[in-house]
Amino acid sequence: MGTENVTFTLLSCLFFMALVAGFAYFKTRGAVDTQEGYFLAGRGLSGTFIAGSLLLTNLSAEQLIGLNGSAYAFNMTAMAWEVTAGFAIIVMALVFLPRYLGGAFSTLPQFLEDRFDRGVRRLSAVLFLLGYGLITIPSILYSGSLAVLRLFDVPGLLGLEYSSALMVTLFLIGVVGGMYAIFGGLRAVAISDTLNGVGLLIIGALVPIFGLMALGEGDVTAGLNTVLTQDTHKLNAIGQAEDPVPFGTLFTGMILANLFYWGTNQYVIQRTLGARSLAEGQKGVLLAGFFKLLVPYLMMLPGVIAFHLYAGSLQTMDLAYPALVADVLPVYLSGFFLAVLLGAVFSSFNSLLNSAATLFCLDVYQPLVNRPISDAQMIRVAKRVSLVIVLFSFAAAPMLQFAPEGLWHIIRVFTGFYNIPIIALVLVGLFTNTVPPIAAKVVVVFHVLAYALLQFVWEIDINFIHLYAVLFVIEVLMMLAIGWKWPSAEVWCFSRPAMVDLTPWRYAHAVAGLLVLFIVLTYVLFSPLGIATSV
Repeated sequence: MGTENVTFTLLSCLFFMALVAGFAYFKTRGAVDTQEGYFLAGRGLSGTFIAGSLLLTNLSAEQLIGLNGSAYAFNMTAMAWEVTAGFAIIVMALVFLPRYLGGAFSTLPQFLEDRFDRGVRRLSAVLFLLGYGLITIPSILYSGSLAVLRLFDVPGLLGLEYSSALMVTLFLIGVVGGMYAIFGGLRAVAISDTLNGVGLLIIGALVPIFGLMALGEGDVTAGLNTVLTQDTHKLNAIGQAEDPVPFGTLFTGMILANLFYWGTNQYVIQRTLGARSLAEGQKGVLLAGFFKLLVPYLMMLPGVIAFHLYAGSLQTMDLAYPALVADVLPVYLSGFFLAVLLGAVFSSFNSLLNSAATLFCLDVYQPLVNRPISDAQMIRVAKRVSLVIVLFSFAAAPMLQFAPEGLWHIIRVFTGFYNIPIIALVLVGLFTNTVPPIAAKVVVVFHVLAYALLQFVWEIDINFIHLYAVLFVIEVLMMLAIGWKWPSAEVWCFSRPAMVDLTPWRYAHAVAGLLVLFIVLTYVLFSPLGIATSV
């Protein structure tokens, strides 16, 4: 990319980002001076902002890079992480959310204290913080930096080696993204997410169109014909044992992984905890489920197009999407794309920072201090914690370039350290009332040790997603057995009053049924019954 093009791209990118930042600032003036305003947007988020924030929080550069890379190297099977999330989203909207809002919880660990005890609350908060700090936040920084590096040839522009250019890009993205969360709180995050979400949908639709034009030498129809008639096994989402996501895993660990993410993961559910009512929360969550159905077209089809264009010539599969964008996107759209890309990176990054700060302040710091803390002091602590996490992520992110099986795989593997015990604790906690706190503590320790041994020490011939399910069953049975043998002396019930209207959305069940239908139809389309072949 020439100097003039780079200048135009950067200036137009700054223009779009300034518009988003300015609007978010205008809408949040004076709204982040209290704990509830900073952490939960004053419990005033509408369904639209919840859906937009969920979309951008979930769909970031790690999906753009990782999912397209998986489609380039393998096939469409990795779409399971996104499309089947609709089932978990329905459970969140209809089962979990009414209970969370009914107890007026600010964090998931807060619910676990209400159900078990303060020790379980602190233990779960530590699990989240370690998972966010060691893998989730660094992966977002790395994936965003990788895209920018490839798109603008940052090493060549700055005259630096690849590693040095990566560190510079990581630093710049981390600093700017951190400012969103540190100074704006959840409301600023939600507003900027919604605006960037619109941009992501637009640019996500344009990249495969321009890719098909390139594949068809200027003719979109010809490019589409190539995709639909040549190497059509790349379009298959029905995975075999050797694929990234075997089809059988959809009915075992995949269910649990998605249920954890959409029903218990703090940085996701925090948007719903800030809903102005149960109805608005359910609208936002279910609308996000329909957005997830767009992932195969926006975030995997470009990877298939890249396969046809580059035919395995790329150095790593994670370069598929950046290479495609760099080659096919017109210069006049490059600034808009960069703004959207960075917006997606910033969205997930600042969402995680805000949630990590929320967890530390409300679930670690406040219980340890054990005295009333002013809003100003709590917000000051939150900003300092966010800064520490940002600095730690700068050190951890470059290590991800050495992941042998791609970014997407390593993220999912390491998430297994904390997703299964959390969902086990929540489900047992919600649907039993006499399982004691010791059961929860035993299960957390058991899972971390067992998963580490089974995944990294002992060689077992089982997909890590199936391993999720095996450990989940064992851990639930352990908790129930302990509860049967040594039940709590007191029967648990909610001890906190609701702070918002708990009237459900009248169309929630009908919309949920429609979402299930579209999930099934999506799988039929990307299968040998539809447009794909098995080999």
